Amino acid sequence: MVQISSLLVALTAASVALAAPAAFQKRINQDTIAAKTKWEAACDKAGGGQKCNPIAVTAAGTLLANAGDCAQQDSADAMITLAKSLKNDPDMISLAQIFAQQPRNSPNSVSIPYCQTAPKNSELNGLFQCQFSGVDPKNFVGGLKPGDKGTLPLGKTSLNPAGSCPAHTSGPVADGVQLNTLVTSPGSGAASSGSGSGAKAAPSATSSAKKAKATPAATNNAATSSGSGSSSGGFQLQNGKDAQKLNASFKSLSESSSCTAGQQACINGGFAQCVGSKFVVTGCGAGTTCAALPLVNSAGTSITCTTDADATARIAATGATGGLTGN
Repeated sequence: MVQISSLLVALTAASVALAAPAAFQKRINQDTIAAKTKWEAACDKAGGGQKCNPIAVTAAGTLLANAGDCAQQDSADAMITLAKSLKNDPDMISLAQIFAQQPRNSPNSVSIPYCQTAPKNSELNGLFQCQFSGVDPKNFVGGLKPGDKGTLPLGKTSLNPAGSCPAHTSGPVADGVQLNTLVTSPGSGAASSGSGSGAKAAPSATSSAKKAKATPAATNNAATSSGSGSSSGGFQLQNGKDAQKLNASFKSLSESSSCTAGQQACINGGFAQCVGSKFVVTGCGAGTTCAALPLVNSAGTSITCTTDADATARIAATGATGGLTGN
């Protein structure tokens, strides 16, 4: 009996030892089709026809764990090149920039190396993928360690916080979540027009984001609101000022404030949408708050859950002074 008990103890200890690493080194997957759906819809709307789906399908495959380091960027380039042939469609360009920053699958909870080749289109300059929150920031695919080539985005000497990207500066993205459900702006580092070969700037456009049904802010889903921005070339500063005005106006709102159906706002740090004639407020996730942000590629603003630091930085990047509210 003593021998049998000892054997059982040994087998149990061995199984625990084997199980622990496996639980830590899990595969991190996502619905890659969802990453390209919004871009493909924008492409169809812009008149891309049969050219849209092949590019979109290829793009979805570049988010798999075995894709090349620059395959995702190559697909984003193809998306933007087609957008330029369709009158520089702003929705297609913005969604391609966001796609370029979508986290990729991880084979065993290790970080994904960054592309070390410059993109063909300047709209992608400075953009790189976020990492999923479940990956180990100190270990990369291929056994790479921090400091090795590919462990930092092209041209960067540091990345803080680790796993962040221009569209999601607060840190990594929750495992399996699509970036295009969290943000409507590709980030302040994204160029709004032109190509690596010096193409003409995109024409001015009204806010490309459509009013959306509010979703739980725990997933940081963004809702948008059009602004009163000026023409291309000067709308960035106006966007910043419009965002400040909205943030200032939100301070006087409460859940009992009158509103019109579909109106969106921030109330006591939560995302609010007017349903009927009353505001329905959804709280933002831990460490985040609701704020109006300036759009990057077109005139207008967005209302979303983000951090105070991120909101302040995005407004400052437009040239507007005075912080979140302009005070």
